[in-house]
Amino acid sequence: MKKLTVAIDGPAGAGKSSAARLAAGKVQYLYIDTGAMYRAITWAILQHHVNVQDEAAVGALIQHLSVRLEPLSDTCRVYVNDTEVTEEIRTQAISSHVSSVAALAVVRQKLVQLQRDMAKQGGVILDGRDIGTVVLPDADIKIFLTASVHSRAKRRYLELQAKGNTETLEEIENSIAQRDYQDSHRAVSPLKQAADAMLLDNSELNLEETADVITKLIRQKAQ
Repeated sequence: MKKLTVAIDGPAGAGKSSAARLAAGKVQYLYIDTGAMYRAITWAILQHHVNVQDEAAVGALIQHLSVRLEPLSDTCRVYVNDTEVTEEIRTQAISSHVSSVAALAVVRQKLVQLQRDMAKQGGVILDGRDIGTVVLPDADIKIFLTASVHSRAKRRYLELQAKGNTETLEEIENSIAQRDYQDSHRAVSPLKQAADAMLLDNSELNLEETADVITKLIRQKAQ
């Protein structure tokens, strides 16, 4: 079967990464976690105490950085140069700054080119905010995966509760709504549905059902 390039975009908390990773495993594709790449850059910026708003300083720093993903069976390890940051990039400190970092043109230019290089051979699934509109405008399959703010907040709330976090559902809803606004109103590569992307609302779907929809699309298109 033909090896396709699959672009999945959508807002924070829609389950893009989890669904993309699960679907990739079902069709034996490589899952490229673009969000982890932006988080890795954010980690480096915070580690070096560079002002996120100082694009020139950020540009000078990332000239000397390499971001590498090492795929595993159900996830991937993330490296900045030779330092593994797989766990460190999932902290709230990173989450609080990643939107601002991802909005910087100098960061996007570096990572977009890297993502395109990784996708050249096909047989890949990438997810993010601008994969179908900017990174892979000619992707074989484009999906815009979304869910209501309440649905996304409730999922996040349950995840955090299991970890002992005390954030309220209302606080999480407000945070997600703010992230949506930032992502869709940034000057560089704003979040939006590509004209030729399929809209997939998974407010009423679980992770397995969402991945099954994506898998079915890939198998139909690849025949």
